[in-house]
Amino acid sequence: MGYVTGNTIKELREKKGFTQKQLALILGVSDKAISKWETGKGLPDVGIITELAASLGVSLAELLTGEYTENKNRSGNMKKVSFYVCPVCGNVIQAAGNGSYSCCGILLPELEAEETDQLHGMNVENVDGEYYISMQHEMSKSHYISFLAYVTANYVELIKLYPEQDVEGRFAKRGHGFLYAYCNRHGLHKKVV
Repeated sequence: MGYVTGNTIKELREKKGFTQKQLALILGVSDKAISKWETGKGLPDVGIITELAASLGVSLAELLTGEYTENKNRSGNMKKVSFYVCPVCGNVIQAAGNGSYSCCGILLPELEAEETDQLHGMNVENVDGEYYISMQHEMSKSHYISFLAYVTANYVELIKLYPEQDVEGRFAKRGHGFLYAYCNRHGLHKKVV
């Protein structure tokens, strides 16, 4: 991860509708300092960088990478859930809308689900008011299903899986929604239930 660039500061400042003087007042620096940062003739001190990110409405990781997203999901419908997976440690992040998330120093892209009726070989059975999910899928350290998830309009349940486990899980039926399976090699798959 690099350090913040002048272009990023200028772009974010303008997006917020701040003048250099207004941003300077918020941060307690001179407008000349802001001008120097934006033109590449100076850099904000590491002690002020967190404050700078907050005043510009972005995370520290977003400010440092220059990659930021705006969460446009205001409805709160959980069916619009987003998943992010760290390629280094396997951490799974689930969010109620898109956003900007980082793990292990990497800005994570939102996973795009491929809709399929087959769902990567997923078997779905109705057992005692639950969905019983099973898959005949390789579960080696290099090719495995990382998680299963069940999402309805107001509910998300996720089961984390690990190599050398069987791919199976139970979800209490809570209405219409989606079942997800994430394969570390083939990505996110989604099935309507």
